[in-house]
Amino acid sequence: MVHNNAYLSQVAQHRTNNRARRPKVFKLEAHPGLARWAEAKLRRGWSPEQISVRLRQDHPDDPRWWVSAEAIYASLYVQGRGGLKDELTRHLKSRRSSRRHGNGPGQIKDRVHFSQRPAEAADRAVPGHWEGDLLLGGRTSQVGMITERTTRYTMLFALDGRTAPVVREAIEPAIKRLPDHLRRTLTWDNGKEMAEHVQLRLAADIDIYFCDPGHPWQRGTAEQTIGLIRSYLPKGTDLSGHTQADLDEIAAMLNERPRKTLDWRSPAQAYAEHLAVQ
Repeated sequence: MVHNNAYLSQVAQHRTNNRARRPKVFKLEAHPGLARWAEAKLRRGWSPEQISVRLRQDHPDDPRWWVSAEAIYASLYVQGRGGLKDELTRHLKSRRSSRRHGNGPGQIKDRVHFSQRPAEAADRAVPGHWEGDLLLGGRTSQVGMITERTTRYTMLFALDGRTAPVVREAIEPAIKRLPDHLRRTLTWDNGKEMAEHVQLRLAADIDIYFCDPGHPWQRGTAEQTIGLIRSYLPKGTDLSGHTQADLDEIAAMLNERPRKTLDWRSPAQAYAEHLAVQ
């Protein structure tokens, strides 16, 4: 039987149309194990890009475990399909917001200006330079935070108040436990909660520097880290209900997330590498 060219073209077009109407099977739908792994990481705050890169690193020779960030987004946002729960989309929402420091800037005695901080702190080549701040919540609650500039490794502290003695007593033990090479400087803003900086410097053997008022970019790592922490501790919520164990778990989730700026290592991995150097 001989078919003319017009008939063959009609058949080919019909097949193409059928394939287009046929629902596409998402990779996460066809691979439940992969979907469960991605879901677990999304719940711990990883982005689709972080998940995609880490899967390639962990399974370099097994394409079954490779999935693009775009495929993860599609699985989340295509209604009723894809293998991931709709509720996980909330983990992708940005919760950035401007912050006001409720304790306000004050005249801190014997403060050492940011301009006197060692130049090595600026280029992140030498670890041990930290930045800190308070995260303020509802009902006059707060949480303390310090983050290391080179590795982005972060620690959180439960606080019963924001007075200088309370803040110093919360942060001092953690800094004192650091090895000497990871305890070089701490940069803060001008909040009065750091009024006991001299006592902290002497007790913890760390140099402390203060930014210019209204210059948050001088503590850029702290500002960026607070934006990430807000995914776990949203602005306006009462932070006093979080125990130190809760905050340690949040810090662990943040520190285990791979970062593009660290060549897709996690802060915990980068910090461990420097911790091993004596």
